[in-house]
Amino acid sequence: MNLIVVTDRAQASHGLTATIEAAVDGGARCVLLREKDLPAASRRGLADELRAILAPAGGRLIVAGPDPLGGDAVHLSASDPVPPAGLPLVGRSCHDEAELARLTTEDYVTISPVFRTRSKPAYDRALGLSGLRALAGRTVAKVFALGGIETRAAARACVAAGAAGVAVMGAVMRAPDPAALVAELVTA
Repeated sequence: MNLIVVTDRAQASHGLTATIEAAVDGGARCVLLREKDLPAASRRGLADELRAILAPAGGRLIVAGPDPLGGDAVHLSASDPVPPAGLPLVGRSCHDEAELARLTTEDYVTISPVFRTRSKPAYDRALGLSGLRALAGRTVAKVFALGGIETRAAARACVAAGAAGVAVMGAVMRAPDPAALVAELVTA
């Protein structure tokens, strides 16, 4: 796993499921379902739909929040409690050293925002590659850089700064050709 595609149906220019299908065609094998504003039943249905898209490629769906919605992987916010027991894959969002210091048994972390991002303009201060490097050096968890990663060059720079891979939302969701962008990012 070197790329996590993060969902955002509001930005998905081809519709969310079509965008994820294209991303999987491009080589994505890991998708993080956000869509936290959906009612529980709708979110569960979407999780099932995305798992069906990922299954033929051997992919995995990670669900944002403590409930894996029938799956086996979750991604927690920085403020969520200790990870649920018994899940084979648990990730957590981190933005600074204090949040990294609270990690317990998480398998991976996203560190963000590395670059300024159109998806979350309220994050007006990016960590930059030096900030990513410093934070990545403070954890044994696998690190995924997140925020403003839109090109192969940016993905390579994040890996050179200590990330095991990248997590990308807006660039994939908005891409005219999500499969081509994902293929480019996967090869980085």
